[in-house]
Amino acid sequence: MSDQQKFEPKIRSVGLNGVLVTFGEKATDAANRAAIAFRTAVDTQHWAEVEESSSTLVSAFFRVDLAAHRFDKIHDRMQGVLAEQDWANARLPSGRTLWTIPAVFGSDRAPQLAEAAEAAGLSQAAALQELTTARLRVLTLGFAPGQPYLGTLGEHWDIPRQVGLSPNVPAGALVAAVRQICLFAKDTPTGWRHVGQSAFHCFRPKGGTPFPLSPGDEVQFTDISAKELARIEAHNDDGAGAAIREVLE
Repeated sequence: MSDQQKFEPKIRSVGLNGVLVTFGEKATDAANRAAIAFRTAVDTQHWAEVEESSSTLVSAFFRVDLAAHRFDKIHDRMQGVLAEQDWANARLPSGRTLWTIPAVFGSDRAPQLAEAAEAAGLSQAAALQELTTARLRVLTLGFAPGQPYLGTLGEHWDIPRQVGLSPNVPAGALVAAVRQICLFAKDTPTGWRHVGQSAFHCFRPKGGTPFPLSPGDEVQFTDISAKELARIEAHNDDGAGAAIREVLE
């Protein structure tokens, strides 16, 4: 099925905790865009029944107390919103943010760039070019607080996870697999390949905005030297890692 073809969203209850609206069985650009746009469309209507919402790679979740509110009524209201447009071609909401984040690619700070490039059938130079020219969408947040999954890279970046785990990859790491980049919020073991390293903090519990990134935001990386990264790390009290923030219309 083409990523641009229509799909049939599914509305399901999640126990008594809420309602899940799913736009596809696999992660595609259209399904992710629809999930983000649909969540925003419902949020802007300020339904009293919806306590909070979130989006995943292909779904939008709305926390609703289904012991107090009938699922069939919520279902019908959701269906009414779904009928308003072709969600396969939905526009992303305005007011999103473009983040330009400096990072080191390769070297001992990101030692698996060459390995990932080879798996993608690219030279290291070509891989670096693609990783620093792509504008990647924040597809969803998960696994750790504020941690973004970014995509979608070209099909040749559909590289598998490693057979074993890297025992520890630091916070701020850019790791690659399955056409995505994950920007780590904390030190963690991983099966994804460590291709870049930034000083960007995805989780800032002491700030006014603990999660600086949101689904639908866009991220572009710039290549810097290890020396420049060390300088940024030494003066990174705000956790921004010298990132530049621009509001998208």
